[in-house]
Amino acid sequence: MDCSRTVFDTLIIGGGPAGLTAGVYLRRFTRHIALVDKGNSRLSWIPVSHNYPGFPEGINGVALLENLRAQLGNYGGSVMPGEILDLRLEDGVFVGDYVPQDGGEPCQIRALTVLLATGVADAGMPVERWDEAVRCGAVRLCPVCDGWDVIDKRVGVVTSEVNPVGHALFMRTFSADVLLFERGPVSTINDEDRQRLAAANVRYIDSPLAGVSMSEDMKPILHTKDGEDYHCDVFYPMLGENARSDLASSLGAETVECRKLLVDDHCRTSVPGLFAVGDVTRGLNQIAVATGQAALAATTIHNMLPWALRPALEQASPDQASLSQT
Repeated sequence: MDCSRTVFDTLIIGGGPAGLTAGVYLRRFTRHIALVDKGNSRLSWIPVSHNYPGFPEGINGVALLENLRAQLGNYGGSVMPGEILDLRLEDGVFVGDYVPQDGGEPCQIRALTVLLATGVADAGMPVERWDEAVRCGAVRLCPVCDGWDVIDKRVGVVTSEVNPVGHALFMRTFSADVLLFERGPVSTINDEDRQRLAAANVRYIDSPLAGVSMSEDMKPILHTKDGEDYHCDVFYPMLGENARSDLASSLGAETVECRKLLVDDHCRTSVPGLFAVGDVTRGLNQIAVATGQAALAATTIHNMLPWALRPALEQASPDQASLSQT
């Protein structure tokens, strides 16, 4: 594909569930798209998602990504592995500097519209054997996604800056054995919070969490600064996050908390022609939400672009018509 001589209808940046769904919709609208993906979708971390509609036995994250790529391929679309390093406007057209993942020649991708589906970057947390722990479900990232799956287990949760006790209270609806650990050296819990925790019978550990190791049978052991160890069945680190929104903010797009992009009810940013969907936007981080936003944004993009009128089929000659009837 000679990107330098093409102006795409839409450049999609990010190949997770949001970006791939938008690609499927736009290709089914017969739109000319370029979809660039770095290959680090958070969906690939999920061993099994049980709350994504249509999969009663659950679906593995990697398998869902493969299904979406195959679906995109059915309509002539594909993923361009690599990264967009810079995004700008030139003469009313978006220009993205594309670097292929395989070390090929960089090029510029030009498009009339851009859809960002770049997700978020998680903050760090000292967890031993992180990848293995996430894959087996000992460490979990989303109480909304899988609270049902840990019913009546011993659950460890860490305080967060914005809502220090909210996640622990949320998990208390799934288990009677919830421990809340302090994230940093200075407590974020006030007297009212302590009363709420006590009323819900959530055990609050005020010594800061120092690290997390895994037992031989892959159960999390939480170590606090005072030298104590706490054995749990499941650990929710509540990592905190920052949206990968730099490409949009460099164009002047409005951001809110955690650098998330502020979009309207059609997923439009404050920059005309620039859309954003999924976890990079303010809202609930869920696969179903991301794919719903993608459908909405793709339809809005299709309706705002100049119509690409379909040419008429070639008329068959009388001789050809008679042959087709024999």
